[in-house]
Amino acid sequence: MKRNLRELHLIKSKILKVIYRNLIKIEMKKLFICSVFILISSAIFSQKFTQWDGNQLTLYNNLVKRVITITSSGGFSTSSLMVSQNAYNFVNNGCDEFSFLLNDKYFDGSKNWKFFSYETNDSASATIRLRGTTKETESLELSITYMLYPDLPIIRKKIVFKNVGINDMKIEGLIVERLNTPYNLTKIWTYNNFARQKWYGQLFEGNHNDPLVVVHNISDNNGIVLGNETPGLLKETTVLQKDGLLTVGLTQPDKNFSFQKWIEPGEEWDSPWVFIVPYINEKEPFDVLNITVSDYVRNHIGLRLGKIPKKPGFVYNTWFPFKSNINDTLIINLAEVAAECGIEEFVIDDGWQTNRGDWEVDKEKFPNGLKPVFDYIKSKGMKPGLWISISAVEENSEIYTNNPEWAIRSKEGIPDYIHNDTGKTPAGGKSFSMSLGTGWYEYIKNKILYLVKEHGLEYLKADLAVVSGAYTYEKFKSGDYSSDNKFYKTREESLLVLYRRIWQLFDDLHTEAPELFIDCTFETMGALHLIDFDMCKYAEGNWLSNIEDSFPVGAFRVRQLAWARTPVIPATALVIGNLPLNGSEWESNLKSLVGTIPILLGDLRKINPETRGKIREWTNWLKEMQRKYDYLMFRQDLPGYGEPTEGSWDGWSRINTETKGGGIVGIFKENAIEAKRLVSIPYLETNSYYEIRKAPSGELIETLTGEELKLKGFKVFIDENIGSELFEIRLVKKH
Repeated sequence: MKRNLRELHLIKSKILKVIYRNLIKIEMKKLFICSVFILISSAIFSQKFTQWDGNQLTLYNNLVKRVITITSSGGFSTSSLMVSQNAYNFVNNGCDEFSFLLNDKYFDGSKNWKFFSYETNDSASATIRLRGTTKETESLELSITYMLYPDLPIIRKKIVFKNVGINDMKIEGLIVERLNTPYNLTKIWTYNNFARQKWYGQLFEGNHNDPLVVVHNISDNNGIVLGNETPGLLKETTVLQKDGLLTVGLTQPDKNFSFQKWIEPGEEWDSPWVFIVPYINEKEPFDVLNITVSDYVRNHIGLRLGKIPKKPGFVYNTWFPFKSNINDTLIINLAEVAAECGIEEFVIDDGWQTNRGDWEVDKEKFPNGLKPVFDYIKSKGMKPGLWISISAVEENSEIYTNNPEWAIRSKEGIPDYIHNDTGKTPAGGKSFSMSLGTGWYEYIKNKILYLVKEHGLEYLKADLAVVSGAYTYEKFKSGDYSSDNKFYKTREESLLVLYRRIWQLFDDLHTEAPELFIDCTFETMGALHLIDFDMCKYAEGNWLSNIEDSFPVGAFRVRQLAWARTPVIPATALVIGNLPLNGSEWESNLKSLVGTIPILLGDLRKINPETRGKIREWTNWLKEMQRKYDYLMFRQDLPGYGEPTEGSWDGWSRINTETKGGGIVGIFKENAIEAKRLVSIPYLETNSYYEIRKAPSGELIETLTGEELKLKGFKVFIDENIGSELFEIRLVKKH
């Protein structure tokens, strides 16, 4: 097949839509003819993407091709990796394919494996099962699964370990993807730290801030995207640690946050997924990130944001400036104004409870409980939300007093508070962290579900450390050093287990409350501003930071932080506080936040009625943009606009690249000397016409074709030193 599969599927979709649209109108004999045509059409456009001949596994979807061979020495190795029909081979023969330590001894895919079985669950996935042939590995079965997608040049991979012996197995230092490439240090740029920074040359070693690394060949305009879906602090991706070697997997034993897994006899354990994206003919990898990776994350990774029918469009949170000084009267007064402003989610932060751990409502602040307050919030058309810690308890809480064995313990064997180095709450009380590998799991799950079922909770801000603290400087203050009656054997194993228990908790909550929005903070993730692919599969958002700087610094920092995490991470998953909605610069704050998810704080009682109406105008505009374009699921870099920097312009687009029907664009000037800039927008239909309209008034600026918007652009004028404009890009005449 010579056409791109994306084009083929579009053709197929159009054919089927025409048929279905006319089914009601046609006679039964014509229905039979159409049914036959559908079957023929499906056969023509379907394609088997995996093939096994007993010696070689071929993965192919017309965009990418990978051939994996079992060698005479029992090796399991990728012999070729190519893009489409291009002859460039991204790998050298002799790839080790994977590696790990089994009971402290090193093994990889280069030798000593015997083919066990092959299966494909559908046309786009293949699993090869291997059995070890050495004394150490004869009781180990590996199931290596590769996944392809019909419209993307992406190959996803994971390994399942099965212990078929009689003794426990210890797995460490797992590298899921191990590629030997022709790349050398003089031609390579490594895009790291969410693909926003460049590392020149060899010996790059990624960490928790590298869910995605791009290895770009600057001489040949090609490269490989290395995606790592390992959670939090346990991911590790390396580039050219040895000649041509690229690896994606989990942390090695010599690291502070080292991976370890014990597998009991008869037990299976699944590794995290990883993925690769080889590409050609790209001077920079930005289109690969903005389109290919974005499409994969949005449609295939299992994104939680994609599973909720209505995305949160405008959120308010009480944390700033009130902190924990809240009560029912204050909340009612704030909620009344919030509704007038068009707020859709109203989140009560810390301070509603008597202590951390028992999670009982403070009857002095809320004498009638939370339900009347939640009911009032709902009566105003908003969803009520609440802050709660997933792990932290106070020393005097009833739950800790009765269950001290659930606490995470330090290296010295005493109950520990891994959130910070002081072991104290902001109020000065002594705290501990409870382990999700104990009965605490069911306890905290039921506490949250009670708030959902009895009070109507619809937005959960899940906070504070569970695996490691974002504010601790002690090297070994993470994980749990006690394994007594817990779901892990060692402190190292506890790290991954605790992450996966968080995700299971979120899944359990979503089972009971499918539309519950879970905001998993960076503190719960375990490091400053941390968010990654794995979290986005289980929680809809991540409170990424607390920015309390006044305008213009605060808005500027929001855009910097958002730029630093996109386009790798979906923009709407980035919940960035604490810009205020009250004050003269509320509109500028809001515009900066539209690039992520608009969440604003502040004392809403100080907003006068006229300003409330203006805020409502923006709210209505944002709702309309979401209805028309589903813009919250998209964000792209603008050509020529980079990281927000003093003395320059910055911006973003949130164009629906699937429908190409339009979207929104944000442009910002930060003390630049130029009063005007051109804005170019790719990813639209070339010959269709689009209107550029100023937000929120709808004033028409210009009408251009998609090609003109890409090659010519439109002009933006901002006279003031610091200013911003938002625009709607509206499809008006389809080609």
